[in-house]
Amino acid sequence: MVYIYGSKNAGRGCAALQGTEPSHTHFTQEPYMHIAIAGTGKMGSAMARRLITLGHQVSVWNRTAERLKPLVEAGCRPVADLAALPAGTDAVITMLTDDAALDQVYAGGLLSQAAGKLIIDMSTVQPSKQRETGAQVAAAGAAYVECPVGGTVGPALEGKLLGFAGGAQADVTRARPVLDLLCRRVEHVGPLGAGATMKLAINLPLMVYWQTLGEALSLIAPLGLDPVRVIDIFSETSGGANMLKARGPNIAKALAGQPVPVTVELATMRKDVRTMLGFGAAHQLRLPVTEATLKSFDDAANRGMNQADCTQLPAWWIKEGSKT
Repeated sequence: MVYIYGSKNAGRGCAALQGTEPSHTHFTQEPYMHIAIAGTGKMGSAMARRLITLGHQVSVWNRTAERLKPLVEAGCRPVADLAALPAGTDAVITMLTDDAALDQVYAGGLLSQAAGKLIIDMSTVQPSKQRETGAQVAAAGAAYVECPVGGTVGPALEGKLLGFAGGAQADVTRARPVLDLLCRRVEHVGPLGAGATMKLAINLPLMVYWQTLGEALSLIAPLGLDPVRVIDIFSETSGGANMLKARGPNIAKALAGQPVPVTVELATMRKDVRTMLGFGAAHQLRLPVTEATLKSFDDAANRGMNQADCTQLPAWWIKEGSKT
């Protein structure tokens, strides 16, 4: 069955509204699915837009209903009652802020009518929380897969996220058609909790790199070089990380004092680093570099940077954080 919701352009999805064409061949494949999303922050909204663009029916729920308006205008169907969100769906995706948000949503009605449904959580939370939530979902008679992702809004809109799936093989196989719409690569890394563990490990070097990049750039600040040239040099050497390919232009803008769009806030980064340290403590692991990174991030947050984009951190460090 083909599910299409919204205006006469819904079958063509948001491509008709945004002037873009989807990057995956799934656009021409049937059957179309009905997918629900609980949690429409930056990433949840990007996923919803991606799915609508591909022609799928998308239902959305958010604790702050007003934030659904742009998605409704793009063709998504708003759902006010969380308990009603799974009705008629092929899958429900949750993309939530933290462990507490998962508790509020899953215990707050999502599971009351979810028997037989497939639920995919793509949040970045503690591995133990994924196992706990999986048990709750199983008790409600539904299937559960965790699949936190690597990537931000841009890759989410293009279906180029990297997914780290955890769960039973049969459940992950069932979730694949949905995950493949959002991810360029999906790795099933083990049972519930394994996906969260892999996501924390993948993100840890990146979090630390933001701090080390700021410190490195502070050394050459007196040279007065053009920021675009500096980032280009770094990206071509062993001093550059893969993220410079995507983030480099905005880092250069921030170094030049120009505004940059907010895609990943420092607040989110701090939450992720705290989650990493919590996992390390639970397993008696020392993470001294990560601890130092969190202290620096906390300092930046306390000095007005908490809502700033990650690409502004190196510039902030040079101007303020590095001063003794």
